[in-house]
Amino acid sequence: MIEPNHKKLSVRRQCELLGLNRSGYYHEPAGESPENLELMGVIDRIYTDSPFYGSRKMAVELSRLSGREINRKRVQRLMRQMGIEAVSPKPHSSKPCRGHQVYPYLLRGVAVERVNQVWSADITYVPMPQGFMYLAAVIDWYSRFVIGWKLSNTLDGSFCLELLMEALGVGRPEVFNTDQGAQFTAQAFTTALEQAGVAVSMDGKGRCLDNVFIERLWRSVKHEDIYPRCYASVPELAEGLGRYFEFYNHRRIHQGLGYATPASVYHRG
Repeated sequence: MIEPNHKKLSVRRQCELLGLNRSGYYHEPAGESPENLELMGVIDRIYTDSPFYGSRKMAVELSRLSGREINRKRVQRLMRQMGIEAVSPKPHSSKPCRGHQVYPYLLRGVAVERVNQVWSADITYVPMPQGFMYLAAVIDWYSRFVIGWKLSNTLDGSFCLELLMEALGVGRPEVFNTDQGAQFTAQAFTTALEQAGVAVSMDGKGRCLDNVFIERLWRSVKHEDIYPRCYASVPELAEGLGRYFEFYNHRRIHQGLGYATPASVYHRG
């Protein structure tokens, strides 16, 4: 929990240690009506398990579960606010920064054989009893090691840039892969990567396979931590996620890693 009057640590330093954007501490979670928050919570659970659901299928599933018709336009608006869309290929599926440079997808057919060969980043919606937050993370593909993470109550790109700069303080990937969302196509974000000598890769029509490791991370953190704990405040969420990612990196074994932990594989190099 953050202590505003801590004798040794400033609020800024406490936020850094917890991986929390200061705006996430000083502001309440983003809000919606109680009815919409309930719907958004259900949407998040459905999407976490079935990320190929677009607004049409989502509206049908919500109507089936609730026993009443849920308007598709309403679902579209809520999904936009949550920052999610179906991962299946479709025209105009991303909303990049206007006028951004188009970067190719560099990983098709590439064998990932070592740590720091490929990193990727993504953002997910985090439901809370009185609102919601956004969680961004950077993951190393080979080891599944979470390089860094950060919370925000808006989709403003600044928290993603802060996360990137912190991650680059840990290591340097050869390739950094993201979707074409505005946070990642922003000039400040891509320039930071290029200045660090990192090749920029952005998901194309095969997005449903491009970020598979971080999609699995979101399922793990939500089903194993966020959903069962139902954090009541942003500081509690930040503290809890700090504990979870420590567990995920250092104690949670992965079958795909030969039952090793992400940290042991990452630091072994």
